[in-house]
Amino acid sequence: MATFTVATTLSVSPSSITPLKARRRFRFGFGSFLSPTTKPKFPSITTTTTTLAVATHPSVTINPNPNPSPNRLLLPSNESSERLLRIRHTCAHVMAMAVQKLYPDAKVTIGPWIENGFYYDFDMEPLTDKDLKRIKKEMDRIIGRNLPLVREEVSRDEAHRRISALNEPYKLEILESIKEDPITIYHIGDEWWDLCAGPHVESTGNINKKAVELESIAGAYWRGDERKPMLQRIYGTAWEEEEQLKSYLHFKEEAKRRDHRRLGQDLDLFSIQDDAGGGLVFWHPKGAIVRHIIEDFWKKIHMKCGYDLLYTPHVAKADLWKISGHSDFYKENMYDQMSIEDELYQLRPMNCPYHILVYKSKLHSYRDFPIRVAELGTVYRYELSGSLHGLFRVRGFTQDDAHIFCLDDQIKDEIRGVLDLTEEILLQFGFDKYEVNLSTRPEKSVGDVDIWEKATSALEDALDDKGWTYQIDDGGARHLKLLCGAQKNTFFKVEIQFVLIIGEKVDFNLPQRFDITYVDSNTEKKRPIMIHRAVLGSLERFFGVLIEHYAGDFPLWLSPIQARVLPVTDAQLEYCNDVSNKLKMLGIRAEVCHGERLPKLIRNAEKQKIPLMAVVGSKEVETETVTVRSRFGGELGTMSVDDFINRIKLATENPTSL
Repeated sequence: MATFTVATTLSVSPSSITPLKARRRFRFGFGSFLSPTTKPKFPSITTTTTTLAVATHPSVTINPNPNPSPNRLLLPSNESSERLLRIRHTCAHVMAMAVQKLYPDAKVTIGPWIENGFYYDFDMEPLTDKDLKRIKKEMDRIIGRNLPLVREEVSRDEAHRRISALNEPYKLEILESIKEDPITIYHIGDEWWDLCAGPHVESTGNINKKAVELESIAGAYWRGDERKPMLQRIYGTAWEEEEQLKSYLHFKEEAKRRDHRRLGQDLDLFSIQDDAGGGLVFWHPKGAIVRHIIEDFWKKIHMKCGYDLLYTPHVAKADLWKISGHSDFYKENMYDQMSIEDELYQLRPMNCPYHILVYKSKLHSYRDFPIRVAELGTVYRYELSGSLHGLFRVRGFTQDDAHIFCLDDQIKDEIRGVLDLTEEILLQFGFDKYEVNLSTRPEKSVGDVDIWEKATSALEDALDDKGWTYQIDDGGARHLKLLCGAQKNTFFKVEIQFVLIIGEKVDFNLPQRFDITYVDSNTEKKRPIMIHRAVLGSLERFFGVLIEHYAGDFPLWLSPIQARVLPVTDAQLEYCNDVSNKLKMLGIRAEVCHGERLPKLIRNAEKQKIPLMAVVGSKEVETETVTVRSRFGGELGTMSVDDFINRIKLATENPTSL
């Protein structure tokens, strides 16, 4: 028996930061509505990556934009530049040395390099932005002294003696967790040292102090355990050259401008209410409209592709999660059980067991396959309050889950169908560039080799049928993974994972756990293949990424308010209401706004990112017309209401061209 899983990850990837030149884009799809705007699309410099399926075997990776524009300045990453990694690691040590020089009572803990720089955690009094400036000045002095970094190997006892002499309790705990001997120490000159395996630059003078900046302060529990002390974490960024730092800071500002948390509040899209609890999303009317549009499109395309839609409960008996394995392997992410009439119930962390119960509700013959079911199912997962992040990391969210039950000889066609469906959905939002890598079975693998070979062959055939060029990674990653990239110059990328689970290891082998079967042509009971896939991942996260991708400027088809009707004076209000009502009756999202002078009404509409404004004065009332203004194209002229409606309809009929 084998299980395939397809999951989606929305990833804002700092490793792909590339400065872009401003380019012309088109917001509407035809005629005078082809209104250009000069707006560069930048990749993000903050990371939000969540994989919604546990993977353990063959893999496919699709990377976005495989042929970067020659006009882009590619910033190095820790993976592409060992020199950069060494600089960032050394900067963490230099920062810790500077902090202890300025604040002798501060206790050091850990200080690794990270994707865009480094951080170090300290047990000390709370810091302020003013303190960061002092620390940076001290770092600059240390860098300017060109102090050597010297590696030393010592015995465990000697390391314990030295750490105890410095009264560094966290370092003693770290020492206890180190299993290898001897213990390595790195010195900065003869003034400061730290437990460390390296690597580092040869001396502090190898760091360009103009390419280093301290960014922020945050709280962090020691060892990530909320029962342990809260530490002061200082984040910094470091690069090889000053120009790289400037580019990074530019993108950071762009990311701040696009931050979905700020835009969500400014545009009145969603909120997270403290009175209700962290990580619980309230969709406001405008945000709810966008969600409705996404859900409606999702349901229609799934029904067109032969899926049956499901709605299942948000809670279940605790025993269900024991059968599925979630209680054993996922307990820390599940909410506590609740007692109802002497039975224990629990909020669902995943939808899979529910779909299996629907499958088990009746007997199945081999003639029934394939069976495809899909649900926009809300799940609840416990996250530490410190890890919550807008719509990207929440405690309650809706997954676009689907499960396909099929026979062995249907695997290829079903995978191809999933690829086609995924491509069509992502094209709706502008994703069309792919680079694919297919990793095959490693030497040490779990499950029947024949199933592995059949699955790998099915994947290769499906990719060949799609015409997607791919590279073979023999015995590579342990699961099938596709990373679907956005169009050139977009702000984020979408990652889709196809996960093959063969046999039973730590994974939830649900068909076996629930003993699902069908009757074959010989009237014998057999176990079906089960494919699990989620294209969008969670609606909350996907919406957050869309907000940042468009910087709140949703295309016309997706905009919560497509047109705002503006009277020059209240004398035209009745006619404006008639125009708005006519638009609404024909499915166009419109509203009337009045009570201010026209210039302010227009500014407010632009600030709220309304795509179209229909201005009405006495002349428009007399001629039964509107004067249309585009947020990006300026004045588009006076036209009849019917012409205005027809143009909107035409512009929204083919969203993929926008």
